[in-house]
Amino acid sequence: MGRVYEYIMRRLKEKRALHFTLIDPEKQLKKTPGELAEEAADGGTSAFMVGGSTIASSGDMDETILSIKERTDLPVIIFPPGATFLSPKADALFFMSLMNSRNLGFVIREHLKGALFCRKTGVEPLSMGYVVVEPGMRVGEVGEVDLIPREDMEGAISYALAAQYFGMKFFYLEAGSGAPLPVPERMI
Repeated sequence: MGRVYEYIMRRLKEKRALHFTLIDPEKQLKKTPGELAEEAADGGTSAFMVGGSTIASSGDMDETILSIKERTDLPVIIFPPGATFLSPKADALFFMSLMNSRNLGFVIREHLKGALFCRKTGVEPLSMGYVVVEPGMRVGEVGEVDLIPREDMEGAISYALAAQYFGMKFFYLEAGSGAPLPVPERMI
């Protein structure tokens, strides 16, 4: 396994829980990504995810990642909306399958491009099953997702087990940015 994966596993053993700060290149208003990253690092975040569902260009990704790396030594992991928004400036890439999408592009096809990107650039792939729970918000729409109902524990467990059996190292549940309620604690 790679350096970022080993860092995450080591930190999990030490702390039992980690906090990753998501920085969306499109949603920086008053502070630079580097300023936000520095504040988050001072507050105890473990790593940074860079991405979002409405990124305009890969140049935005590069600029955001470089700004973060100027202010902190913590890992920067791409949380990509698709293979066209990858950056060789990152430490790692969540190589994620949007498992409950109706669009095969988000389930597997974007990954074909991402696989070559990781091979050519040396950016570390971190395999992850990614599932969206009600209400889903914008990611549910863009990702063409069959949302998991908030009370469907068996459905969530089935997806998590499928991800594990496929050999994915991580599993991510999301209710969507700005959701009025988070993913139910019982489901997590």
